[in-house]
Order: sequence, then C-alpha cells, then structure tokens
Amino acid sequence: MKTKMNRLFLAAAFLLVTAGAALAQGLQPAIQYFRPYDKNGLNVFETSKADTTPYTGFKVRFGAGFTQGYQNISHSNEARANLGGGILETAPGSGIFKNAAGVTQPIVADPNVYGGFKNTVNNTLYTNSNQVYQMAGGFPLAQANFNIDVQLTDGVRVSLVSYMSSHHHNEFWVKGGYFQIDKVGFLGSEFMNNLWKNLTLKVGHMEVNYGDQHFRRSDGGNTLLNPFIENNIMDEFTTEIGGELYWQKNGILLMVGMTDGEIQGNVTRPNDRSPNLYTKIGYDKQINEKLRVRLTGSMMQTKSSVSNTLFGGDRTGSNYQYVLQPYNATLTGNAFAGRFNPGFSDNLTTFMVNPFVKYGGFEFFGTWETAHGNTSMENGEIQYSNNTTTTFSKLDDRYAHQVAAELVYRFGSQKQFWVGAKYNEVNATIVTGASSAQNTTGTAGLSQGTRLPVSVYRDAYCFGWYLTKNIGFKGEYVNQHWFGYPDDNILSGGKFNGFVIQGSISF
Repeated sequence: MKTKMNRLFLAAAFLLVTAGAALAQGLQPAIQYFRPYDKNGLNVFETSKADTTPYTGFKVRFGAGFTQGYQNISHSNEARANLGGGILETAPGSGIFKNAAGVTQPIVADPNVYGGFKNTVNNTLYTNSNQVYQMAGGFPLAQANFNIDVQLTDGVRVSLVSYMSSHHHNEFWVKGGYFQIDKVGFLGSEFMNNLWKNLTLKVGHMEVNYGDQHFRRSDGGNTLLNPFIENNIMDEFTTEIGGELYWQKNGILLMVGMTDGEIQGNVTRPNDRSPNLYTKIGYDKQINEKLRVRLTGSMMQTKSSVSNTLFGGDRTGSNYQYVLQPYNATLTGNAFAGRFNPGFSDNLTTFMVNPFVKYGGFEFFGTWETAHGNTSMENGEIQYSNNTTTTFSKLDDRYAHQVAAELVYRFGSQKQFWVGAKYNEVNATIVTGASSAQNTTGTAGLSQGTRLPVSVYRDAYCFGWYLTKNIGFKGEYVNQHWFGYPDDNILSGGKFNGFVIQGSISF
C-alpha cells in the first residue's frame, strides 16, 4: 500500500510540476533580490544588491523542481568476503575462509544466491556483507521539491523549501526557511536606509553559505543548474539555524555567519556544543561583454558539536544510486553512494577557495579545499573510568583535502546546449574500528580506532540541453575509484563506471 501511495504521490507531483512549468512564464510574480530556480539562475551565486524589481505589494510565489533519471552503472570491488561471526576470506578472491580462531572452514560459493556461500558439512548458509549491490540499468526514484517564496514588504522576503520526495527521505520533508532583508524602510530611519544600501541579512534555518560549490550542486528535485549529474565527492552542504550578514559593493563581497552548528536545533548537552562561525570574502566582476571573473575564499570553524554535518548534511541523497553499496542496501539507508564524508562530527576547521571564469561560452569552476577535525571519541570526550583509570586522551586532528575542476562550454543561439568535463579528487585520513561499547567489568572493547590514508578519484563528462528556461535534459559518463581502504572494507579496490541521464523541470 505504501509503495502504491508513493507512486500516486509522485504522479501527482509530476502533473503539478509539469502544469506549473507550462504556466510559469505568465503567472509567476516577480520577487525582489531573488535567485531564480530556472535557467535564469545559471551562474548566479549570492543575490546582488541591484534593485531591479519594483515593489508592488505582498506577493506569494509557488515553485517546484522535479527530476527523473535513468542510470546504467557497473561497479566492483576487491574486498575479502565477510560472512559474519568472525568468518573471513583469507585473501580477496581466494575462496578460502577461516574463523576468528584461525581454523579453515569448509565453505564454498552458493551459485543459487547472489553473494551467497554455504558450509559443505552442515549446510549453513552465509551471505557476503562485502558483496556489492546487484545492479542493472533502470530508473531511480524520482525526486521533487516544493518552493514557496513570499515578498512580505519592500526589500524583505521569506523562502521555504521542502522535499516532496528524495532518495534519503521518501516522505515530505522540510529543508528549511529563512528571512532575507535587503531594505529596512520599516524602521523609519534615513540613517539605517543609507547604511543598508550595501547590506543583506539572512536569518532562519537555511543553506549555509560556505564556499561556492553549493550554488552549482543538485539539491533533490532541483537539478536544472548543475551541468553535471552529481555533486562533489566531499559534498559541502548543510542547513543550520542562524544568520548571515553580507556587504556588497563594486563586485566586492564580505560575509560573516554564525549558526548552531547542527542540522536540527537542540538545547541539550550545552557543554558539548559551540557556535559554528564562518566567513566568505570574494570579488565578482563582469570585466567586459565576454569576460566575467569571480574568486572567493571561505572559512568555517566549529570548536565542538554533537553532530557536525557540513560534509553529511544533505537530506536528499546521491544521484549515483547504490554504487559500491552492499547487497542488502536500501534506498534511504544507503542514500549517499559515491560520496566521501571525513567524519569530523565534533570539531571542524575548513578552508575553501573557488575560482570562476566565464569567457564567451566557456566556463571554468574550481574547488580547492582543506579541512581538519575529529570525532568526540578521537578528542577524548567520551571517557570511561574503571576504578581510577581513564580510557581516552585527545588525538591530533585528521585532515582531508579536495580539489575539483569543471570546464563547461555552452553554445547555441541562447546558449541552450552544453558539454563539459570534471575532475574531482579527495585525499584524507579516515578512522576505522572505533568503538565506544563498554562492558560491565571495565573498558574491554573500547577503541579510538585505526587511522588510514585513503583517496577517491572521479572523472565525469557531460552534455545537456535546455529545451526551455524551465526544462532541461542532460547526460553524463562517469568513472570513480577508491584507494587505500583495507581489504576487509567494501570500498577496497572499489570502482564504478557508466552513464546517467536526467530530465528536470524547475520554476
């Protein structure tokens, strides 16, 4: 019944979005200081201070985004088979198994079960937890967003975005909402009016403006502005509660922000939480008719958090469904396939530089990023005492580095077609085997884990076509590889390649 209702809901959403797109050109009201969801939002980052839309009263603008994809991807790994209960393959592909005591087991592959094995003596059945998901070409779940933008008064608007359906949350789920104030005429102060000519204030539960990549990424059903199918391997995106203050003049951008450092608001465990502080400085200038140059640098720091999610705050999921996920993966439980989260859930310090150059139909967008942090376990905040013995001490921060380069060429009379290539690389130190499980007699089993250097590489090649400003079609061929993971990890020797196509509507 639930599956049937989901299908009915998505069908209704499709009709709503399609009908809305058809009517969008004539019926959508103009909102001040607004970043469009359609093709007009292409290469728009922060909203500018250009007062181009006259205020004519209270307005409500309903919009949506809808994306349906098709993927045909092959994936594999070189991990040892893990049958559970301490029974592991001695080497990848050896077909020889030993238990935790090192005794060889009479186990062979079961040809009737994908990833299956059986004991030839007692017929016990096993399944390899490192067996990758069985995939073929098909249609991933459609994703849809619902947008409400309201002009409250001159220079003041509110934005609310909800996910109607996504890979991580199939049900209706609110992304967030915020106020944006570009004019303060309601204060009745000439001094404040003059001061605010270069200022913008955003307050609410909103997409954190760290770096520029989040302006180009796919976000659930809103995929129209991303020339590629997926986002960065290390996906810098989260929504948090707080505020951002901007100053803009003559192409110069300054921004400072502060949030609670977590996706959800919380008032418990005050000693484990501190504010999330971040800033951005940049320059964005249209040099001449053909050349535009933008360069920004961003920094973020959180000294302590119960669950920092800058690299894991997406609630929609990956656009490469099930790649390098286990045989029993589920849509919502394994929604972030192909991405890398360094796991800096407690403290975090990170820097990002984004150059953007547009010359005629050519666009270059780059990302250089370095981040360091730890989990609370690594920081010694999870302490256990056995009589007078304290278990953990603070470890040095782990590091993660990312580079990405996108080159896109747009052509046609309206620049409605494009082709592009992207390279993305992450090098980081991960921690495996950490455990906070304490038994009743002491600290047996507790561990801060083992640290390992790993790397992930991706190259992708795309093409696309804007049929109208609201309707887009794109395709991509992608290769991705994982290196450095231990051979008992499903990502050991992992790789995937294939193509994905998407149709999207946004208005």
